[in-house]
Amino acid sequence: MAAVLAIALPPRPVAAQDAQIARGKYLAGFSGCNDCHTPGYFFGKPDMQRFLSGSEVGFEIPGLGVFHGPNLTPDKETGLGKWSAEQIRVALTEGKRPDGRVLAPIMPWHAFASLTREDADAIVAYLRSLPAIQNKVPGPFGPSEAPTSFVMKVVPPAAATAKK
Repeated sequence: MAAVLAIALPPRPVAAQDAQIARGKYLAGFSGCNDCHTPGYFFGKPDMQRFLSGSEVGFEIPGLGVFHGPNLTPDKETGLGKWSAEQIRVALTEGKRPDGRVLAPIMPWHAFASLTREDADAIVAYLRSLPAIQNKVPGPFGPSEAPTSFVMKVVPPAAATAKK
């Protein structure tokens, strides 16, 4: 029976998988994912041995707290290793975590919302192709908690905070 299934459902050609991963790598690079998700990036020394494994720099959003770019590698303990491909795609394009919570506002998921399904799937395939790197990022920290890491304050545009 397994032999029949293997013949009836051949695996996706390696060349197609490689092309999809290459497209995902291009899109993730073009989108600047490494900026917020690679250790050392904000200090001008990105640690390419831990590429996309999460940032040690937090973003403080007034009234909400401090959020760090999480580990995007397929590490099962500290990254996306327990997330399905669909859960990663939904987080990327809809801003929702598997548990239903909304991603931190610093994540520009709105910019990815109009990706084609093929492009979103390519980014997911690329992220899943990375080596799993264990790297637990700090936080998140609520508005009254003291962060344990370097923090960049994110100030909303004046129009968003102006009293009407």
